[in-house]
Amino acid sequence: MQRDVVIIGGGQAGLATGYYLRRTGLSFEILDAERGPGGAWRHTWDSLHLFSPARWSSLPGWIMPGGPDTYPTRDEALSYIAEYEKRYHLPVRRPTRVHRVARAYDQLLVATDSGDWSARAVVSATGSWSRPYIPAYAGQELFQGKQLHSAHYRNIGPFAGKRVMIVGGGNSAAQILAEVSQVAETLWVTRREPTFLPDHVDGRDLFDAATRRYLAEQEGRHESEEIEGGLGSIVMVPPVREARERGVLHSIRPFKRLTRHGALWPDGSEREIDAIIWCTGFRPALNHLVDLGVVEAGDVVEVEGTRSVYEPLLWLVGYGEWTGFAAATLIGVGRSARETVKEIAETLA
Repeated sequence: MQRDVVIIGGGQAGLATGYYLRRTGLSFEILDAERGPGGAWRHTWDSLHLFSPARWSSLPGWIMPGGPDTYPTRDEALSYIAEYEKRYHLPVRRPTRVHRVARAYDQLLVATDSGDWSARAVVSATGSWSRPYIPAYAGQELFQGKQLHSAHYRNIGPFAGKRVMIVGGGNSAAQILAEVSQVAETLWVTRREPTFLPDHVDGRDLFDAATRRYLAEQEGRHESEEIEGGLGSIVMVPPVREARERGVLHSIRPFKRLTRHGALWPDGSEREIDAIIWCTGFRPALNHLVDLGVVEAGDVVEVEGTRSVYEPLLWLVGYGEWTGFAAATLIGVGRSARETVKEIAETLA
């Protein structure tokens, strides 16, 4: 099967890229390994709330429904993404799992579990959710309790009455801590003291402030900013504020090693633990690009903008700052997608 452009991944980055491609006249297909719309949002925990109101959590062309001060739920985000696909008649083929991408003369060959595709350009938009990261700790293999990454956390059911250690200092950790602490004895471990934003500041303020900083850096000037923190700071959404009122929103520094029944700290103290939830982030899902020889140490691809330096028919969208400012966010990925499609159209003209 032949297309001008093949997009690998049908989550927010793939859809944003498709939105702009549909304006170009180029033929394209979006290959998605999931069984339904939503990308990574399909795998988040049941009670998740976005930390920006709908207007600041939207893909290009269509604002997510909801009020200016309402934080969309996981299900509302999923519904919006599904409707976005339909609204713009985006050609998503699923479930289609891509095994590898390879050079085939002047095109790229995309090998999948349902046949091969040839493309004049490929956009990789697989994100990172399928590659959860858990740091290595001494004694990890000895620990007899339950361990899971936030990627696999769904609800509080399995943790009622347990002693649960939550590791990680970001928004996911804070929201999961807020929920689990309602039914379990919790211990929150972070590398450093978390940065909590004022109650009136949320994702829209962070994004606007980060955008001003980004533009100032691009222009070689300094932008003074009243808002402390950045896009990784903890937003005080209602469940997190409620946890603060209960007195559970405090953390301690990392342990030294795990034991059979808990964790040991550098001062020799030990805590018994029944379960660990690792809220320790993700790594880019790039295994399908290994045969191209472009994946470097640290699981990144060297790019100019979003275009691979060493494979000029390959672009990468939505993986984080190295593929564009705020490229891993719903509102931020549109800018990267727009510039990517502009460059592809000029290249293939």
